[in-house]
Amino acid sequence: MAEWSGFYPCTCIAVDAQAYGGNNDRRQSEIQHDLPRILSRAARGTGLDRSQWHIQPKGDEELAVHPMDGTEPRLVDDFVRHLVSELREYNELRVPTARMRLRAAIHHGPVELADNGFAGSTVVTTARLLSSRHLYEALQANGDADLALLLSDDVYRSTVAGGHTTLSTADFRSVTVREKEYEAAAWLQVPGHDVRGSGAEGPAPARPHAPAGGGSGEDSAVRHDYRAEQISVNNFTAPVDLRGGVVGFGSAGG
Repeated sequence: MAEWSGFYPCTCIAVDAQAYGGNNDRRQSEIQHDLPRILSRAARGTGLDRSQWHIQPKGDEELAVHPMDGTEPRLVDDFVRHLVSELREYNELRVPTARMRLRAAIHHGPVELADNGFAGSTVVTTARLLSSRHLYEALQANGDADLALLLSDDVYRSTVAGGHTTLSTADFRSVTVREKEYEAAAWLQVPGHDVRGSGAEGPAPARPHAPAGGGSGEDSAVRHDYRAEQISVNNFTAPVDLRGGVVGFGSAGG
């Protein structure tokens, strides 16, 4: 596990199980057992090594911190996508009242490894994002969703808006987080769901226009829907020689 001294630029990702306190003792114990394993499987599917993360568990919550090493776009994109997939598979085997639904937040900035955990405003900001009412309301409004995510404005602009992920700006909605002393813009995503409804606190990202001569209306515009069931992920455990090969990309929806 990487160590550092003083404040160091880091990425923080925090998760919390929704409605944990309403479960009985046995179910709470099960969540504490299963949550880190779900997170680890999602990381392995993304090709990330969680043994290199500094992890602070807290029952139904977890805060993971690691020095910024260029993997932040993969955390925002691939890790979240694999996490949604792991949650979906986990929840398919359970009755609705036993589902695990997560709130998640990602932020970056200087962090110090302190004597009793982590120190710095970056960690505080991550906690404020995770406690935001927007995440609670998003899961309440989307009953079949397994995950709601908030990105800090800095993370959103340096990854999604910067074009460093496969995500579209249309997958997110601008919100204002007000928690205790903290107030700042953030970006809400509920994978597989459209969050750009009437509750948006800022203008929704502009939708692409249909190409000239290509008709009019929604059907002729480029679509940016997040459809997890149409995503195919291939993981290779050894080098693959594609010289002379052809790789194609498409969608089941046309």
